[in-house]
Amino acid sequence: MSHATRTTRGDRLRSAAAGLSAAVVAVGLAELVAAIVEPSASPFAVIGSGLIDLAPSWAKDTAIALFGTGDKVALLTGIAIVLAGLAALAGILESRRAGAGSTILAALGVLALVAAMIRPGAGPFAWLPGLVAGVTAVVALRLLMRKVHPVPYLRAEHEERRQFLLWTVGVAATGIVALAIGNAARGVTRSIEAVRSTLRLPKAVTPAPAVPVAAELDIQGLAPVVTPNAQFYRIDTALIVPRIDPADWSIRIHGMVDREIVVTWDELLTLPMQESHVTLACVSNEVGGDLIGNALWLGHPVRELLARAGVDPDADMVLSTSSDGFTASTPLEALTDDRDALLAVGMNGDPLPIEHGFPVRMVVPGLYGYVSATKWVTDLEVTRFDRATAYWTDRGWSERGPIKLQSRIDVPRRGTRIEAGDAVIAGMAWQQHVGVEGVEVRIDEGAWRRAELATAISDDTWVQWRLDWSAESGAHTIECRAISADGETQTSDPADVVPDGAQGWHRIEVSVA
Repeated sequence: MSHATRTTRGDRLRSAAAGLSAAVVAVGLAELVAAIVEPSASPFAVIGSGLIDLAPSWAKDTAIALFGTGDKVALLTGIAIVLAGLAALAGILESRRAGAGSTILAALGVLALVAAMIRPGAGPFAWLPGLVAGVTAVVALRLLMRKVHPVPYLRAEHEERRQFLLWTVGVAATGIVALAIGNAARGVTRSIEAVRSTLRLPKAVTPAPAVPVAAELDIQGLAPVVTPNAQFYRIDTALIVPRIDPADWSIRIHGMVDREIVVTWDELLTLPMQESHVTLACVSNEVGGDLIGNALWLGHPVRELLARAGVDPDADMVLSTSSDGFTASTPLEALTDDRDALLAVGMNGDPLPIEHGFPVRMVVPGLYGYVSATKWVTDLEVTRFDRATAYWTDRGWSERGPIKLQSRIDVPRRGTRIEAGDAVIAGMAWQQHVGVEGVEVRIDEGAWRRAELATAISDDTWVQWRLDWSAESGAHTIECRAISADGETQTSDPADVVPDGAQGWHRIEVSVA
């Protein structure tokens, strides 16, 4: 290999490193500026949110199927990888033609600037982090390119490389330090967790009945009937979780009403509170999936606020809006009938966790979350389905989203190996606001056998079930199906999650030693 070839390859590597270093310092300084002046304008967050908004339904479903509740981490990681690749390419192009790489980095800054400014609720300084990112990236790249191609003078080649390495590492380190300071500043400026930890919620005027002892079968590996907050699934579109001071929160109820009303946090806490166990489920939950959880919610009935506003008889939908612009279309009857549809402020005895909607979210039994469970809710517009659409219905999902009758097998786990002899098959079943009357299980496509059903907390919660089994050596398939309180048997016809939720029997394979 000739010396000229080695030099050319070395230049390419140094140019790519210069591009990467310029991107790191640009992102670090932009995130620091965002943390100080406009946290929601974080370049990573606004670009990621834009990708979520633009992604087709199949892409969202694929991400959730692959990564589950880690979908946002996967998205941010992917953005970082793509950014690194573009930055390296920008460095190489800049070394070949002055201005080519700078144009790429400047365009990325403009993209972040525009994405921040068009986001719902963008503040007056939403443009600043993107501007800082673009300008910093261009200046840093041009500075470092001088070190890749220094002005000729009498200096050993190894000294030139050492100088380039020091500059490149120094610039990148500046970005990393800025990013760390930005994260720390974000923690200081967003001390909402401290506010939350000092809150004392009012007692429920209508407390929930105690959970029956017989509701919990106490089988290892079976999901608990009440899901701890830390284990409750989280699926939403928020890359940066909204952090709202309750003192600044209010909800506006308007649209097809007799009178518009605004309720503040302090006023909401003076209203009669109700407790209710309700199981929430994500429409993206695959058959047998775990995007579902049950909690004790504390809140004020939505129907009371709607009655106070006076709903137009021609209305049939309520469009709820989150502080970050997410919208959901809820059938009006689900908010005005006798179900426990709440503006919830508490979850399992504590104020709502920040990632689950603090200070206020919606909880509506019987509907998938994408049409009902709006977190960080700040607006309720009474309207009609033929006049307004919501975030996911604009992307091909059904308007009303009633939860389907479903069941799953938790024990034994799919693909596990168990010992021959006495064994247990156990799982969960649900159809919120209808209830479950029974569960049937069959092994190796034999006869259906009736499982033992635990005592349900209510028709709005899931229920545990079990079946004793004399397991014989060999490979076996196990299937389950639920029977609803109104006599419906869970269908065997498979369906994807789009447009209104998955369906079919959960089927697992196990090996018995």
